[in-house]
Amino acid sequence: MPEISRRRALQVSGLTAAMAAVPVAAAPAGGAAASDRRPTRGKIDTHHHALPPKMREWAIEEGLIPPTGGPRWAQWTLKGTLRTMDANGIAVGVASAPVPPEVFENRQVAVRGVRACNESLAELAREHPTRFGFFANVAMLHTDLALEQLAHAFDDLGADGILLNTSAAGLYLGDRRFEPLFAELDRRRATVFTHPFAPQDAAEVPGVGDWVADFLHDTTRTALSLISAGTLERYPRVSIILSHGGGFLPYMAGRAERWGREDDGPDPAKIRPALRRFHYDTALPTSPYATPTLLGAVGAERVLFGTDWPANSAKEVGLNTVAFNRDPNLDPRALRTIGRSNALRLLPRLAERVGG
Repeated sequence: MPEISRRRALQVSGLTAAMAAVPVAAAPAGGAAASDRRPTRGKIDTHHHALPPKMREWAIEEGLIPPTGGPRWAQWTLKGTLRTMDANGIAVGVASAPVPPEVFENRQVAVRGVRACNESLAELAREHPTRFGFFANVAMLHTDLALEQLAHAFDDLGADGILLNTSAAGLYLGDRRFEPLFAELDRRRATVFTHPFAPQDAAEVPGVGDWVADFLHDTTRTALSLISAGTLERYPRVSIILSHGGGFLPYMAGRAERWGREDDGPDPAKIRPALRRFHYDTALPTSPYATPTLLGAVGAERVLFGTDWPANSAKEVGLNTVAFNRDPNLDPRALRTIGRSNALRLLPRLAERVGG
């Protein structure tokens, strides 16, 4: 099945296109039943997607996917997920369900869709508390509703953090429209997992999927937006994870410093501290190509293990995990820090369930 761009997702305006905006991979076979036999001392995957049955049922009821067949990601199973995790020494997946926020522009769709996503992921974590956590969705374009959903996710569903897409209707996270969200997240000392799609204004490149580079561009744009707007300084208690190694941010920091010297950007002295305010997952994948620059820019203490399952196939997760485990730039301490310790520090509810 070919990749579906954000542009196509907005045309379809449904979950099928929304989730197909990430790279599609063959889903493993198997049913939903699975056990929690594996020990919980392995890696914690913070870039981990899921489509539990009740979420899939909602999508079918809305006419967004067919009752049978459909795209391969719609065949997600718990058994196949645990098999992939176990094969790669992954003890815990912090599940998320990124949907382009424009899909939720209609308030009624936002109410139903966000509830379906969050309650499905909460059930997954509740039934398998040592194997899964989750980042909850909010309807970013409806501020009052998003605040209600945020409170429900943390107070009632036990979410480990909140998923915010890197942009919504052309607005990046430093935009004033999102100030109330950040104020509440700061009050709660919350962790935010950001997930990109292709920028709305990105031109299609024939033969090149938008996930290859455009996703990274959107992450970089939102990071620069947060720096430029001063959001990081106003809300210092919010921990922000940038997907895919931070996009291009760690690798163009010198250019960002020049932005302040010659083009009315932020004080150049603020760029390096800002880089270290973010956290970065390895689901670029970072090993072996990006690791030296990322570690040089922010250190192992700001990096989290991530696979992008099931957007990445089981085979690809295996290849990326082997590359991470064998990365010559990562000593045993760095492997432990990135693979597990940083996630436990950022996600205290998860840490209580799975231990150190």
